[in-house]
Amino acid sequence: MKITALYAGLLALLFLVLSYRTIVYRRGRKVEIGDGGDRELLRRMRVHANFAEYVPFTVVLMGLAEGLGLPGLGVHAIGLALLVGRLAHAWGLSQTPHILRLRVIGVAATTLAMLAGAVACLALALMH
Repeated sequence: MKITALYAGLLALLFLVLSYRTIVYRRGRKVEIGDGGDRELLRRMRVHANFAEYVPFTVVLMGLAEGLGLPGLGVHAIGLALLVGRLAHAWGLSQTPHILRLRVIGVAATTLAMLAGAVACLALALMH
């Protein structure tokens, strides 16, 4: 699962950046729990949480599909769509005001990656 490992590593680095942004802002505003009514902190928390909600499951699907024999190009397509989607979403939502076009691209690419991973897993599992 070398291809999945590559994208998992890249996505983990992005997750750490999003975590760092949230932690530093939270500490600077002295907000221990929740968002403290700070809209910018809430925005950073949602960017971070949205990543955590979608990426792990999609990476699992990608890894399973790779393990079941999905050709490398297919695995790269899923990984690239997920990476680009998460970058676009994070960048678009992190801006003030947010950039709706990037958010939409991010959601669409992430959804496409998850759907492709699910379909690949189902098809490959049924063929074996």
